[in-house]
Amino acid sequence: MSQKNVLKGVFLVALGATSYGMLATFVKIAYDQGFTTAEVTTSQFILGILGLLLINAFQKVKHKDNVVKATTKNIFNLMFAGTSMGMTSLFYYLAVKYIPVSIGIVLLMQTVWMGVLLEMILEKKIPSLQKIIAVFIVLGGTVLATNIINNDIELDWRGICWGILAAASFTTTMFTANRVAVGISSAQRSLYMLLGGAVIVFSFALATQNAPFNFSIFLKWGIVLSLFGTIIPPILMNAGFPLTGIGLGSIVSALELPVSVTMAFVLLNEKVILLQWVGIVLIILAIIIMNISFRKDNHL
Repeated sequence: MSQKNVLKGVFLVALGATSYGMLATFVKIAYDQGFTTAEVTTSQFILGILGLLLINAFQKVKHKDNVVKATTKNIFNLMFAGTSMGMTSLFYYLAVKYIPVSIGIVLLMQTVWMGVLLEMILEKKIPSLQKIIAVFIVLGGTVLATNIINNDIELDWRGICWGILAAASFTTTMFTANRVAVGISSAQRSLYMLLGGAVIVFSFALATQNAPFNFSIFLKWGIVLSLFGTIIPPILMNAGFPLTGIGLGSIVSALELPVSVTMAFVLLNEKVILLQWVGIVLIILAIIIMNISFRKDNHL
């Protein structure tokens, strides 16, 4: 693979990760304007589905018979896998309702050690020393990044629980997304996974939205949330990861963490002390350690 293609992949993944990193701050602002979690997620998913339908229709017209159509089995598997995507959005947005965005994104990054644990269970083998070291660095970085060693900081337990659940469901999404129906286009895969996630989101909205639905969310925040949460990131990352490879792609996607914290610091005026930045750097370092190869390759 040429260096030019790798750089293109890095650029695409970086843009996708940056988009994801902005999301929670926008959700927090929407909360401050009186919108509910049900309104936020419903608008994001409905407009996201409409956007991906348009993209798929454009690809079908442009490439005509060259587009590989999803089978019924592909659609079912992708929609089933997408339910975890819906749960990730719900849990993450519920988390930042009770805790700062800078803490919420750190909890979401617990996917690093959860992924190692899930891989160990599914493949029934002990993880490498490299991964074990990375897990301990993540845990240490999390202690610093959440600032729990400071007695003056009190975190709402509801936010912590939702954050951990978001990380667990996100771990499931990452495992299934890279293994289900990989032969069809990224736009089709994103659409069907989004439809599966919509089932969860709409069910939550029906169960929890007691007041009349505020449809102004669609114009005020729905377009922004759908673009940065359900349209741009999955398409860019699905296009970028094959060019970078999983290892380099995972390292670049860690950009989501500092972007999210910086956005919260600048737009929400969240207090982020030096100790927390050290923890964030440690988590990014752990992701690099986990994905870098220390073996010498004589063919490079």
